[in-house]
Amino acid sequence: MKNVFSILIAVIMFSTISCSSDSDDDLSPTTNPPQNTGVNYTSNIKPLIDGNCTSCHGTTLSNGAPMPLTTAAQVEQAITSRNLIGRVENGTMPPSGNLSPAQVQSIKDWQTAGFPN
Repeated sequence: MKNVFSILIAVIMFSTISCSSDSDDDLSPTTNPPQNTGVNYTSNIKPLIDGNCTSCHGTTLSNGAPMPLTTAAQVEQAITSRNLIGRVENGTMPPSGNLSPAQVQSIKDWQTAGFPN
């Protein structure tokens, strides 16, 4: 009987040990957090928008602009729901000239980073 009891204890201990995991993979989030690209609204995006967009998309709209782009939230909304990046890439915005590839990449990087202020 002692042998059966010892075997039973050994099986239970082995089962418990084999089911545990020391892997950090179990603790990883299910979604990847935004990457910190070093781009933020205040330092990178606002000067770009102010220099190229707010003549029409300012607090007073002109030339048929449908919305202002004077805050981070307004620019973020234009990117996420009004295809701002697509319009900039295809040259329809701004109508006065194209943004440089580096400027377009800054906007994309800002989006990738999760729109930091």
